[in-house]
Parts: sequence; C-alpha cells; structure tokens
Amino acid sequence: MPSWILRAWKKGIITTTYPAEAPTEEEIPPTGRPVRVEDAAAFASAATIAGPRCPTRAITSAGLDQGKCIHCMRCLPAGFRAGGTIESGNAPRDGLVWVAATPPVSTAVPAPLARIGRSIQVFLMDVGSCNACNLEVLALANPYYDAHRLGISFTNSPRHADVLVVVGVPTAPLIGPLRRTYEAMPAPKAVLAVGACAIDGGIFEGNPGLEVPVRTVVPVDLFVSGCPPPPLAVLDGILRLAGRDRGRSGGER
Repeated sequence: MPSWILRAWKKGIITTTYPAEAPTEEEIPPTGRPVRVEDAAAFASAATIAGPRCPTRAITSAGLDQGKCIHCMRCLPAGFRAGGTIESGNAPRDGLVWVAATPPVSTAVPAPLARIGRSIQVFLMDVGSCNACNLEVLALANPYYDAHRLGISFTNSPRHADVLVVVGVPTAPLIGPLRRTYEAMPAPKAVLAVGACAIDGGIFEGNPGLEVPVRTVVPVDLFVSGCPPPPLAVLDGILRLAGRDRGRSGGER
C-alpha cells in the first residue's frame, strides 16, 4: 500500500468544520481578527495615541475604519484589542466603519445568489496586488478548507462565473478589463472585494499609476476586510452572497 494512503489513514479528516462550527483560535488567531476598543470612554485617548501610528489612517478621532485596517497591530499598545469575529469584518462599505467604539448598525447583506442553488462558480481577478490576497483566496481549494464540499468552485471564465472576487488596487491598464469581466458575467452575479487594497487602496492608496477603489469601477456587493483576510473570511463572504452564511443558516447546509 502506498505510504501516502497510510499517512492519510492515520491522520484522518483534517478539513475545517466551518461554517457548521465557529472557527477555532488555531484557524484564526487574534492577530487575524478585526481590532477594536470596547470601552467608548477610552476610545478618544486610544485613538489619539494610535492614530499617528496607523499607516493607512484607519484610526481617527471619529472612529475606526475596518476597511482600511491592515492588521499591523501598531495600535495594540494604545489600548486597541484584536479578537473580533471574522464575520464582523465582512460588510457593505459603510458597515465597516465604527463610530468611536460603537460598531455600525448591523445591516442585512443582500443575497443576490440565493436563488441559484448550492453551486457557486468563482472567478478571481487580480487588478494590482502583492499576491497575498490571491494566496488566501486560492487556499479555499486545498483539502483543509475544501470549498468544493459547499458547492464552491473556481472557474477560468467570467462567462461561467456567479461571483467575481477582486483583489488589489485597480491599476490604470486594468480598469477596462475589470469592467469587461463584470459585463461578461451572466445574471444573477455578485462582486466580492477582498482585502484592504481592493476596499480603499490599502498601503498603496494615492500612489502614482493606481486608480480608484474597485467599487467605483464595478458595483461591489460585499467587502472582506484584512491584509490579507484569512481564507475563512473569504469563504464567509461568498456564502453570505448566497444566503448560506452562519448568521442566516446557522451553519452549513
């Protein structure tokens, strides 16, 4: 018997149980989760210290923008804490902005793909990234995350895609291809902007040769914050678009 079969037999099933069960701390450590200050009274002083340290200006006296946060953790000595749920970092754009220590009012994320059934085809497009988000998204195809068990597959053609996953800051030469890719997708369709760069430019915001955020080129249904976001956060985003996330379905269906 080949040795790899024996190794697999001894090791057993290693695939994550998400979304049937919440992710463990091993799967997503605190430093991979959204940061926050839970005490509203302490936010002003914490923001005064952490604001100048923040490389993406995610922290201001007015609040915290999860969409800009790159999880550099420079704010932790000032009183911020990492440890929110990964789902709290996935929202429409205004749902990622905390006013002081108060989270945004929870708004239901539309599920534009709810009527297409369990099969979801994903097309990944890199419009100008460092490749970190690409690796996290593509990890969904490996045996640990195994997105296929949930009916999620990657396709090589936008004409076969239900979800357009965009990573990176749009560079000038890719504005046209991004629009044409979106237009080539059949309805119903959805767009997932993954990572701080796709949401608002990340650490590259304002640099020459980079254009506007993804949402001004194509309509974005959901934003997945992080730099890069962990694979389970991306998985939650895709499932939300189909109305199959933990919040709505109570786990895997």
